Amino acid sequence: MSTPSGGSVVRRLVQLYVGLALYGASSALLVEAGLGLEPWGVLHQGLAELTGLSIGVVSIIVGAIVLLLWIPLRQRPGLGTVSNVFVVGLAMDATLAAVPDVRAYGVRIPLMAAAIVLNGAATGLYIAARFGPGPRDGLMTGLHRRTGRSLRLMRTAVEIAVVATGFLLGGTIGVGTVVYALAIGPLAQFFLRVFAVPAPPAGPAAVVVRSPRRAILRR
Repeated sequence: MSTPSGGSVVRRLVQLYVGLALYGASSALLVEAGLGLEPWGVLHQGLAELTGLSIGVVSIIVGAIVLLLWIPLRQRPGLGTVSNVFVVGLAMDATLAAVPDVRAYGVRIPLMAAAIVLNGAATGLYIAARFGPGPRDGLMTGLHRRTGRSLRLMRTAVEIAVVATGFLLGGTIGVGTVVYALAIGPLAQFFLRVFAVPAPPAGPAAVVVRSPRRAILRR
């Protein structure tokens, strides 16, 4: 059985953790822009408003709860799945603590655009590392497998429920939410190609690794 070279594993690990850290940072920048968050960000912000916890801590708690839902769905987490729960939330809080508040639209609009592009790059990085999907991604694919419904339907249903709940709790919905929904798919696909890790040379007993491109789902 052929295995990836040590250099390939190191590169994948670097991609995984850089991608997750940048994902958390980009989510925090969307919060700072104040023009609307990604679907799960709306829920995290709403719960943070309700509980008084930081949005990063809420992200970690929600990620852990969602990961528990994998058990009845018979999903298997990977290193990337567990790392996603903690790294993204910690990176969010660290970024929010480091970035000053912005109020002028001349700053907030470019900040929103930069955050969405950075989120797409981060998504490409950590998915291309092939260490397993994020807990929220796995929830949607697990529901797809268990119910037989289309992945698109499961994703849409889950994210509508998440956004509606977050909005009712005080999360921010705005132009950033719409732009994110329209742009994240193409951006993630582009950056996934950019950061794709070359597969090991095929041999008589080589393991075939399926491309992660079809598995792109927002966190």
